[in-house]
Amino acid sequence: MRTSLERRDFLKLASAAVVAATSRRGVASALRKICIVVDPADIVARDAAVTWAVRQFQRSLADCGVNAEVLSAIPHEKNHDCLIIVSGSMPASFSKPESLRIEPFRAAGEGALRVSGSDVRGLVYAVLELADRVQCSTDASLGLSFATAIEESPANEIRSVARAFCSEIEDKPWFYDKSFWTGYLDMLAAYRFNRFNLVFGFGYDFPKGVTDDYFHFPYPYLVDVPGYDVRVVPLEPGERARNMEMFRFIAAETAARGLQFQLGIWTHAYQWTDSPKAYHHIEGLTPQNHASYCRDALAILLKECPQIQGLTLRVHGESGIPEGSYPFWETLFEAVAKCGRAIEIDMHAKGINQIMIDMAVKTGMKVKVSAKYSAEHMGLGYHQADIRELEIPRPDRMETGVFSVSNGDRRFTRYGYADLFQQDRKFDVLFRLWPGIQRHLLWGDPETAAAYARTAHFCDASGLEICEPLTFKGREGSGIAGGRCAYTDGTLRPRQDWQKFAYGYRLWGRLLYNPDTDPEVWRRSLRKQFGANAAAAEAAMANASRILPLLTSAHLPSASNHSFWPEMYENMPIVLGSEPSPYNDTPTPHRFGTVSPLDPQLFSSISECVDELLHGRLSPKYSPITVAQWLEDFAAAAAAANAKANARLSLASAAEWSRWQEDVLIQIGLGRFFAAKLRSGFAWEIFLRTGSADAAQVALGQHKIARDAWAAMAQRAKAIYSADVTYGSTPGRRGHWLDRLASIDRDLVAMHASISTTPAVEEGIAPSRIQAAVLMVNARPHRLFVTGRHTPPKFFRSGQQLDIFLGLDSTAGRTPVTLFYRHVNHAERWLSAAMKQDVGGYRGSIPGAYTDSPYPLQYYFVVAEKGASPIFFPELNATLSSQPYYAVWRRNTSII
Repeated sequence: MRTSLERRDFLKLASAAVVAATSRRGVASALRKICIVVDPADIVARDAAVTWAVRQFQRSLADCGVNAEVLSAIPHEKNHDCLIIVSGSMPASFSKPESLRIEPFRAAGEGALRVSGSDVRGLVYAVLELADRVQCSTDASLGLSFATAIEESPANEIRSVARAFCSEIEDKPWFYDKSFWTGYLDMLAAYRFNRFNLVFGFGYDFPKGVTDDYFHFPYPYLVDVPGYDVRVVPLEPGERARNMEMFRFIAAETAARGLQFQLGIWTHAYQWTDSPKAYHHIEGLTPQNHASYCRDALAILLKECPQIQGLTLRVHGESGIPEGSYPFWETLFEAVAKCGRAIEIDMHAKGINQIMIDMAVKTGMKVKVSAKYSAEHMGLGYHQADIRELEIPRPDRMETGVFSVSNGDRRFTRYGYADLFQQDRKFDVLFRLWPGIQRHLLWGDPETAAAYARTAHFCDASGLEICEPLTFKGREGSGIAGGRCAYTDGTLRPRQDWQKFAYGYRLWGRLLYNPDTDPEVWRRSLRKQFGANAAAAEAAMANASRILPLLTSAHLPSASNHSFWPEMYENMPIVLGSEPSPYNDTPTPHRFGTVSPLDPQLFSSISECVDELLHGRLSPKYSPITVAQWLEDFAAAAAAANAKANARLSLASAAEWSRWQEDVLIQIGLGRFFAAKLRSGFAWEIFLRTGSADAAQVALGQHKIARDAWAAMAQRAKAIYSADVTYGSTPGRRGHWLDRLASIDRDLVAMHASISTTPAVEEGIAPSRIQAAVLMVNARPHRLFVTGRHTPPKFFRSGQQLDIFLGLDSTAGRTPVTLFYRHVNHAERWLSAAMKQDVGGYRGSIPGAYTDSPYPLQYYFVVAEKGASPIFFPELNATLSSQPYYAVWRRNTSII
C-alpha cells in the first residue's frame, strides 16, 4: 500500500495526465459551432426548465471549445457544423409523461438532430442527454452522432432522492452553500430523478436523549407565526430569516430544473425527554396550542414557498406524537386542505391505518403511503417474499401507549409493503430505500439498480425514493467538522460530498427511469474517469456492490439500521455467552446461528438449515452455505477486476480511482469475512447439535479465516478513513473497522475454549448425516436448475379459480410440483398445493374462494428431483437481480 507521500505524488501525476487528455479531446473535436433552434411559439420548449437545460448543453459544449448559439428559427445560411432542433412536439402514440425522443433528420438540406419531449420534463431529459454525451465524449463528434432515433419513457412515476439535515456541525455547511445546491440539483436532473425531498427531523428515532436538535422540530427555525410567541433558544439574531431564505432558494432551484420539491417533516415533538445536554429548546408551546401552531406554521411555509408540491410525514410514534392522536393530524392537515393548490401527502407506512389514510384523503389531495422496500436496509432487488417471524403480530408483542399501533396489531407494517396493495385503494404506494447497509461506501451495480427499477412499480406502485448516501452521517449529535466523507487522507476528499457518489446516483436515476437503459450511459462516464480502466472498474464495483445486499436478504441480525450496520459490523457472537449480543431485534437465543433472514420464505437460517440436514429433510431454500459461496464468488470477481484495473493505473484519475478502489477493497474484505463466518457458524451449529469434533475444528478454522479477512481489510482502511466515522452516539454507530476486531477475537477465543467441552447433543442422528453435513461446510454447493416455461396470466377474476401451468422439458423422475401462493399482503402466510402432471408439464390452480379478495396474487413453484434438494422456479439469476416469484392482478379495478 502506498504511503501518504507516495499517494500525493501519484495524485499530482495522474491528475496532470487527465487534464492533458481532456485538452486533447477538445482540440480533436470536429465541431466548432452548433446552432440550437428553439421555437418561441413552442410552449413546452420555451419553458424555464427547458431554457435551463439548453444552457447546460451550451456550457458542456463550451467546455469542449464549441460555440453554441440559440436561435428562434432554422438559419437560411449554413455557418455551423451541427443543427439541433428543440421541440415540445411528439407523436400522439408516444405521449406518456416525461417521454423523450432524439432523432437524426434532414433540415434545409443538411443533417440535423431533433430532440423532443412529451412534456417539459421529457424535453429537459432529452436536452440533458445531449449535454451528458458531450461531457463524457471521447470522440470528434462529441457524442452527438446518432445512426437511429432513440425513444424512452419512464418505468416509474416517482424517482426521488431524500437528503436529511441531521447534524448542525456537518450539515449547515452544505445547507447554506448555494454552489452545492446548483451542482447537486444539476446532477439529480441530469440523471432523471424527478423529485427531491428535503428532510427535517430525521436526526433521532425518538425525542429522547437529544443533543443536536437543529431543525429537528423545523418550524420555529424557519418562520415566525403571528399569534404565537414560539422561539428557539438560543438562536442568533437573523438566523431564522437566513434559514428561510435558503429554504426558498433550494425550493426555487429545484423547481427551476423541473423537479418536484418535497418537504419532509419527520418530527413534530417540541420537547425532548431525558435530554439535559440538548443544544436548543423550544419556548412558547404547550399541549393546548401545539397542533394549531404546527398547522399555522405549515400554512406559512406553503404560502411563502409555492414550489412545495408535497409533504412527507412520519405519522407513527417516533414522530413525537403518540399513536392514536388523530386530532393532531386532523388539525395539521387543515393547512394542506386550505393552501389553495395541489399538495401531495406522503405518509410513512409504519403503523399506518385506515383512520390516518381517510383523514389524508379527506383533504382532497393526492395521497401516498411510503413503505420501506427491504426493512431499513438494502437487500436484493425484489420485495421479500415474507417478513420475519418477529414482525408478525402476536398477543405477547402488543404494546400500548405511544406505539400502540405500529407495535400492536399493525406491527407487520414496519418493514415492507404490509397490506397496502388492496386494488381498490384510494392512495398510491411509494417505496423508500432506507439508509441501511450502503451509508458510507461507494456503491454501484447496474444489475441490482435495474432490478429495483423493475420492482419499484410492483403491483402498480408509484416508484422509489432513495435515501442519499451518507444519510444519518453525524446523527444523534455525533457530527465532526471536516467533511462528511470522513477521509483521513485529505487528498481523497471531494469538493462536495455527493461527487464521491455520482456513479451510484447515475445508476439509480437512469435505471429507475428506464431499467433497460443502454449500458453506454454509465460506461461513457467511466471512460471519462478511468480511461482504459473503465471496464475493469465497472466489474469490480458491480461485484463488490452485490455483497452486502445479499447478506441483508440472507442474514439479518436486526431490521433496524439503528442497530445493524454491516459496512462496519458489530460482531454477533457465534459462541453464546462469549460476549453480549449487540442485537435484540433477532430470534433467541441471541447468537449468530439463530439469526433470521430478511426473507425467511426463500432463505434459511443456519439453525434451520442444519436441523433439516441432520434430520434428512430437503428444502428448496437458499442455504447459508450457498450464500457463503455467492459472497466468495462476488468477492473473487471484484478482486480479479480490481487487479486488472490496477495494471493500467497510470491512466486513471488518481483521487477518483483511489476512492473507488478503497471502497471496493473494503467490500471485498466484508464479503470474505461474512462468507467465512457463515461457514464457521454453520459448522458450530453442527457441533452444538452433535458434539462432532470434526465440525468444531472446521468452525474454528473458518472463524480464523473470517478474523484474518476482517483484520487485513481494517488495517488497510486505517490509512483511508478517520478513526471515528460517525453515524450516531453509541459505539455501534461510530468508530472504525479496527474497533470491531477485539469482539471478533473474543468470540474466537471463546470458540477455542469451548471445543474441549461436550454440548448437550441430540440423540438418534445418523453418523453419515453428521459427516455429510460437516463436508458440506467447505464444499462448493451445487444447485440444480429447472429448464421450464411459464407465462403468468395478466389478470384473474375475483372469486374464480386461477389455473396455472408450468411447462417442463422433462417430467421423468420428478415428484409432483408444488405451487406456493399468497395474496400480496405481508400480513398473511403462504399456502401451497400439489400440481398434477400433464402433457409437457404440470397444472395447478388457486381456488376461487382465495381469489375472492381485494389483493393481487403472487406465486412460485417448487420442483422436486429424486435424490436431490427441491428447486425453486423461478430461481434467482447469476447476478441475483431477478424476481423469484410472479404477481398477477385482479381484473377491472380502479387501480388498473
